[in-house]
Amino acid sequence: MTADALLSRLDQVKATGNGRWKARCPAHEDRGPSLSVRELDDGRLLVHCFAGCDVHAVLSSISLEMDALFPEKTIQHGNPERRPFPAVDVLRCIGFEALVVAVAGASLLSGHPFTQTDRDRLMVAVGRIQEALIAAGVHHG
Repeated sequence: MTADALLSRLDQVKATGNGRWKARCPAHEDRGPSLSVRELDDGRLLVHCFAGCDVHAVLSSISLEMDALFPEKTIQHGNPERRPFPAVDVLRCIGFEALVVAVAGASLLSGHPFTQTDRDRLMVAVGRIQEALIAAGVHHG
């Protein structure tokens, strides 16, 4: 909501400076202007009643919610996807990890036992390949 739209709902509005106004507070029987309204550079509105009314009471008395004090945000669609690594580098990494898995499989088929270090490295390779698939949006069916 703009400052003008908010001020149009108030009585006895007077400018007190650039982006600043005073008005009668709609939340209580205000004889003189005790409500201060200020518009910040980013479009936010500050509302303060010097008689002690809280901002919720002030806004609800003029049928507004708290979000009225904040400018509408525009949602930007179609932002280009930012990838942290070039695709060719990711493919090279997956290719190397696939080679680790192939060597491990060949070793097992030829009867060579795995050490704990071999098992750990195989699990790292499998994990990296899975993470790459997840990052690419590929799901197992």
